[in-house]
Amino acid sequence: MSVLTAPRSAPPVSRISIERPALLLGLVGATVGFAGSWIPSYWGDEAASVMSATRSLPSLLSELATIDGVHGLYYGFLHVWVSVFGTSELSTRLPSAIAVGFMVAGTVVLVRMFANKRVAILAGVVLILLPRTTSMATEARSYALGAAAAVWVTVLLIQLLRRRFAAPAGWVAYGIAMAASVYLFLYLGLLLAVHAVVVVVVYRSQLRLWARGAVTAIVLSAPIAWVGYLERAQIGFLARRNYANAPNVLTNQWFGSTPVAVFCWALIVIAVVCVSLRLRHRYPLLVLSLAWLVLPTVVLLVGNATVSPMYNVRYLTFSTPAAAILIALGIDAVTRVLAPRLRIPLAAALVLLLVVFCTPEYLAQRGQFAKDGGSDLRQVAEYIGVNATPGEAIVFDQTTKPSRDPRLALRLYPTKFSAVDDVGLVTPFDDTSGLWDVTAPLVDIDLSSIPSLWAVELGHGSTVPPDVLYLQTHGYAVDSATLIHRTTMYHLIRE
Repeated sequence: MSVLTAPRSAPPVSRISIERPALLLGLVGATVGFAGSWIPSYWGDEAASVMSATRSLPSLLSELATIDGVHGLYYGFLHVWVSVFGTSELSTRLPSAIAVGFMVAGTVVLVRMFANKRVAILAGVVLILLPRTTSMATEARSYALGAAAAVWVTVLLIQLLRRRFAAPAGWVAYGIAMAASVYLFLYLGLLLAVHAVVVVVVYRSQLRLWARGAVTAIVLSAPIAWVGYLERAQIGFLARRNYANAPNVLTNQWFGSTPVAVFCWALIVIAVVCVSLRLRHRYPLLVLSLAWLVLPTVVLLVGNATVSPMYNVRYLTFSTPAAAILIALGIDAVTRVLAPRLRIPLAAALVLLLVVFCTPEYLAQRGQFAKDGGSDLRQVAEYIGVNATPGEAIVFDQTTKPSRDPRLALRLYPTKFSAVDDVGLVTPFDDTSGLWDVTAPLVDIDLSSIPSLWAVELGHGSTVPPDVLYLQTHGYAVDSATLIHRTTMYHLIRE
């Protein structure tokens, strides 16, 4: 008989006793994640999402056939969403905050299938607080949706495994749900390996049934996996970033800062030791959460070192619930071993300490320039909207990588640029099969009839950018230079 058939820590409970804490914590998680999510300016990755979503469907399909095909499901969803709710930061980030709510609720349900209500609530509270959770809630990307999908597919798996003689349709549904998750975010395919560990270690008698569902998932997700392989060059930049390092893996991946990381890893180690030695009834939950936390990370690190660049801290977002579960197990273990009679006050004190550690990171994530090391695209647009005179021209720095191109401000906040003439534009992004506009170099632009213009340059103005030097040699003088945050706005007038 399966080890998990009837865990001593999880006696039969009514449906309402599971749903109420899950629903409440899900609402709290969505609210905490949503609060202030609209404050930071967009950044380059979000620009790819928003610009793709605003394309016509034929244009979007043309793009997906060339690049970002692995994000097609999310871009399609966002296309429908922005057609109803618009393209503001509040609108496009709201789905991620909602997804965080579903992720938290699903985590409470999942843990309750293995442990008592106290541990399930602890896991939900910890998940709400973790910096990776509060970060994914502020991103117009698919990470939060993928994390929510990972939780609920795992809930479905455990339900099927617990039934022992689940109908074949249930395993087909599991395969379809797993494949749909992969279409949402390609790396969720690694969740199959996590599920395999759980089945082999805990539910070995169900291995054949699970394998049928897994094969269904693999067959259905093969097309998107092939698309990812064909478009693998688009993450080739990872080879130049050295993301696969200890600070990223141990701190930035889920915990954001050193104090949070030290505190959380200590609790995770306590969970592993105590469950392995003394709290054996928690062992099935430990197997699931530890495999979920470690295995995807190891696969990406090994693949990054031996096959192709593939590691980024954001790609492991879907393992955040596992970190929360392990931390909750650590808190539960500490209270059981050190002070059984003060279990609730001690657990509350540890959670409060986690709140204290996480609060600075939470506030920093909601600053105006919180994205991508200081993205100021909205502030650039607002400056142009206030200071530009109708009929003036505008040119943008072309020496930057596309994801930091200041011209993205024009596409994300187009109404602010209504007064200026984009003289460098050759082909708008939505008339191409790529992500970005096609522009002409400054040397190919006829400036003879332009009395004044704006040059938007990435940098702090300590040295004169090449574009400004070129304009100065062609009859323009700098009238003003204003640093926004990491972008300098040059206003030039023909002498």
